[in-house]
Amino acid sequence: MKVQGKMFIWLSLFVLIMAAVYGAWSKEPAGTTALFLAFGLCIMVGYYLAFTARRVDTGAQDNKEAEVSDDSGEVGFFSPHSWQPLSLAVGGALAFMGVVFGWWLLYFSAPVILFGLWGWVFEYYRGENQNQ
Repeated sequence: MKVQGKMFIWLSLFVLIMAAVYGAWSKEPAGTTALFLAFGLCIMVGYYLAFTARRVDTGAQDNKEAEVSDDSGEVGFFSPHSWQPLSLAVGGALAFMGVVFGWWLLYFSAPVILFGLWGWVFEYYRGENQNQ
């Protein structure tokens, strides 16, 4: 994590310099703003990775003499399959179609979005994925 944090911090410095050069040279506000926002995103990710690297054990990616097998083992918890993102996508598509065809369509899309959100939040409290 230390390497990735340093990479993002260096990338953010590069983007900051390029944003200043681009803003001074082009005098175009939209691209300059986008580059400054990219700087903000890079510095946030770099700070998070550097902050987290100080609190966790040194991983195999931080050891220059590590083998690939040194990083093997349990990676973490991954959620099983879920149908809730599909209902959120359908509800979101209906909501965005409401912008095009009429706001009345939001009356049909809001319950679908709320149903999908409720199901996704409480997914582990019922059914086959229920924690014992």
